Amino acid sequence: MLTVINSTSIDILSINVSNYNLILSFNIILVAIILIALWIVLKFSKSMFYKHSLDIDTAKVGVGGQTITIKPNLHDMQIAYKLWVEVSTRKIGMPIDFEKDVIYEIYNSWYEFFKLTRELIKDIPISKVRRSKDTQKIVNLAIDVLNEGLRPHLTTWQARFRKWYEHELEEPNNKGLTPQEIQKKYPHYDELKKDMREVNKKLINYRNVLKEIAVGEKGDMLD
Repeated sequence: MLTVINSTSIDILSINVSNYNLILSFNIILVAIILIALWIVLKFSKSMFYKHSLDIDTAKVGVGGQTITIKPNLHDMQIAYKLWVEVSTRKIGMPIDFEKDVIYEIYNSWYEFFKLTRELIKDIPISKVRRSKDTQKIVNLAIDVLNEGLRPHLTTWQARFRKWYEHELEEPNNKGLTPQEIQKKYPHYDELKKDMREVNKKLINYRNVLKEIAVGEKGDMLD
């Protein structure tokens, strides 16, 4: 009887040890699978949120003649996306058609973009700007586009044209004319139009730069 009991006890112990080994092996395999899955997710996330380096020719957006390299992270993409939406949904980011577009309205759009860009830049946490050189480059590019690309034209032409145009709207001889016909009578129309086309071209290039940073799609840059 004792031998049987001992034999049974050994068998039970053997079964328990076997089950323990099986559970331990299963847990190790499960942990390995989880680690591999996490590695794949992190690798995929990195490829999604950390783009390859982008080389930006600043001369094409009217802010100098150097090339800057940006490797945007997710936060940089969010900044660029907001700016890109503002440019893309306004006349500022579209080719000007002087036969159809009204200069007075274009100036309204440019001025609103100027104000909104300043607000978007101010809303970026300073901690993120200080922590990332690439975020600094995007912010500096946005500021330079305003100060070097847009402000000089607005300073030179906007107030002069608005004053002239508002006066011409009240002239009896212009009552039957369209806004496009009236603006062609501006004494410096050809000079104004030439400068507006140049600014417009650079702003379209800036829109394409923002699009590439935000969503990874490269647009055609205008020369």
